[in-house]
Amino acid sequence: MVLDIVMLSRLQFAITAMYHFIFVPLTLGLSVLLGIMETVYVMTNREIWRDMTKFWGMLFGINFAMGVATGVTMEFQFGTNWAYYSHYVGDIFGSLLAIEGLMAFFLEATFIGLFFFGWKRLSKVQHLIVTWLVALGSSLSALWILIANAWMQHPVGSKFNFETMRMEITHFSEVFFNPVAQAKFVHTISAGYVTGAMFVMSISAYYLLRKRNTEFAKRSMTVAASFGLATALSVVVLGDESGYTATAHQHMKVAAIEAMWHTEPAPAPFTLFGIPDIEAQKTHHKIEVPFMLGLIATRSIDEQLPGIVDLVEAAKPRISNGIKAYSALDILQKDPTNSDAKKTLEQNSDDLGYGLLLKNFIDDPAKATSDDINKAAWSTVPNVLPLFFSFRLMVVLGLFFIVFFAYGFYLTTRRRITSVRWYHRLALYSLPLPWIASELGWFIAENGRQPWVIEGVLPTFLGTSSLTSTQLWTSLSGFIIFYSLLAIIEFYLMVKYIKLGPEGMNYASTINQAPTSKGSDYA
Repeated sequence: MVLDIVMLSRLQFAITAMYHFIFVPLTLGLSVLLGIMETVYVMTNREIWRDMTKFWGMLFGINFAMGVATGVTMEFQFGTNWAYYSHYVGDIFGSLLAIEGLMAFFLEATFIGLFFFGWKRLSKVQHLIVTWLVALGSSLSALWILIANAWMQHPVGSKFNFETMRMEITHFSEVFFNPVAQAKFVHTISAGYVTGAMFVMSISAYYLLRKRNTEFAKRSMTVAASFGLATALSVVVLGDESGYTATAHQHMKVAAIEAMWHTEPAPAPFTLFGIPDIEAQKTHHKIEVPFMLGLIATRSIDEQLPGIVDLVEAAKPRISNGIKAYSALDILQKDPTNSDAKKTLEQNSDDLGYGLLLKNFIDDPAKATSDDINKAAWSTVPNVLPLFFSFRLMVVLGLFFIVFFAYGFYLTTRRRITSVRWYHRLALYSLPLPWIASELGWFIAENGRQPWVIEGVLPTFLGTSSLTSTQLWTSLSGFIIFYSLLAIIEFYLMVKYIKLGPEGMNYASTINQAPTSKGSDYA
């Protein structure tokens, strides 16, 4: 398969973004777990909890450093590989990234230094505050990134300015309080918490299987099981909210995820399994749960969910309106004072992006035929097959996390968390699953939006830079080599310090201290 400039640009950004997102969930989850562990230390004055905070903090630091190294390059790609995108929406997207750097990243980076070097320089309470500020910085960083991403999914609080040929902010409050941003933030944060909890559970299970650091591992699993259960339940609940906002603002994404080709009578059924056939516009061998999709997605019994074919038909008049907006814009470029053209553009500006879809098929959208409009309308359908199966695998993993952490929580309440070895093996083998679920979530979010880089505003193929395939292959190869080296370093350091364990890093003052009484067994 020959990859064009657009596909190469997308591939490069996808590789760097999804690799960077390996580190983000663990940073989010571990930062809060560190805060919980150190809070217990301050409250109980038990040294083992301080040693736990230091050990997991060391692994957190390695992960954070790799996250920074992989994240910085992504922002430069907007200028190198997506120059027109940066020009078109830079006033909005750039400001959000700048706020993330100034408000969140610098806060997080500063207090991480204090976390590592402040143990002997700060009081217990002061250091505890620092640890929670690290967690706050991690969450704020995610908040602004997700606000920026949510604006790409649902562009609000902005307007196209024909004089500058750019999108500009009209109401910052609408951008900040974007309902898609709110749903994505809480859902993504919860997924990160699950990742952190699974990481602690898995490494602790490794120690229990090796019959070492038992007291350390027992307490770590107690915290992780409780935290993991609460956050796994939150992921499902908040994922439902994220799906509800997508139903309200991204009909095509929902239809593609469900492989729902035609509008179903309300409330629509949910397809547990099937094999989508894109050419036949049909899903074979379907196993459905009646009414479930309609009740979840619309929270009503009478609201219909539009199917793919009907959404394609609905896109055609928007494309026709977009042609009018494009023609008016062309006139205004030559005569900015033309009042008729201004009025036409204002009336049809919301559909300008749909008119721009035609540039993938014809140089001048004003000369588009009905066949061109039909092609453009069908180009609004994302790739159904991978979206359909990715979503279902993500849901299965989400349900597994609930069962896994619920049983772990049960074992901790029964004081049996150290004795059930099959559960320890399951915990160890489950280590990569939260990352798989998180990557699937981002894949669904970004590919479900196609063909748009900004939903309904700017098609993806128009957002790229004027690069050659040789330049893109060169930079892509460089990223793959560089990131592979970072992956080797990350893996080596993590394995090294996990094998050393807390006693190997001199965090062993009370690691294997036996409990003084049954009542203080987990204190």
